[in-house]
Amino acid sequence: MIIDPIGDLITRIRNGQLRRTAKIKSPNSRLRVRLLDVLQAEGFIRGYAEVEEKGLKQIEIELKYHEGRPVIRELKRVSTPGRRVYASVTELKPHYQGLGVSIVSTPQGVMTDTAAREKNVGGEVLCQVF
Repeated sequence: MIIDPIGDLITRIRNGQLRRTAKIKSPNSRLRVRLLDVLQAEGFIRGYAEVEEKGLKQIEIELKYHEGRPVIRELKRVSTPGRRVYASVTELKPHYQGLGVSIVSTPQGVMTDTAAREKNVGGEVLCQVF
C-alpha cells in the first residue's frame, strides 16, 4: 500500500533519470495520469502509456533526455500527506523566474500555475518542476 502516490511517482522519475533509463513503470491512478498529462504538455517527458501486467494496471513513462542529460533538472514535492500546502491565485508565483512550473490540483483539474492564474483559481500545490 502506497501512502503518498505523488511522492512515489516523483521518486520513480528521479531514480529513473539517475539510472538513465528510457522507460519506467508506476502503478496506475487517475491523479498520476493527470500529473503526467501536465508533464507531457510542458515537455518534461516524452509520453506515457497505460499497460496491464499480470492483471495490474500500470503506467509506462518514457523519460526525456537532451544531449544525454535529463530534461527535468529538479522535481520537488511541495504538499505532502502530513503537510498540505494550498495557495490562492494571488500566492501562485512563477517558479525559477518563469522557467519552471508548479503543478497545482484545483477544483477545475490538475494544471500548471500559469494555467491556474489564467483561470483565476487556486488549489493544492503538488510539486515544482524545473
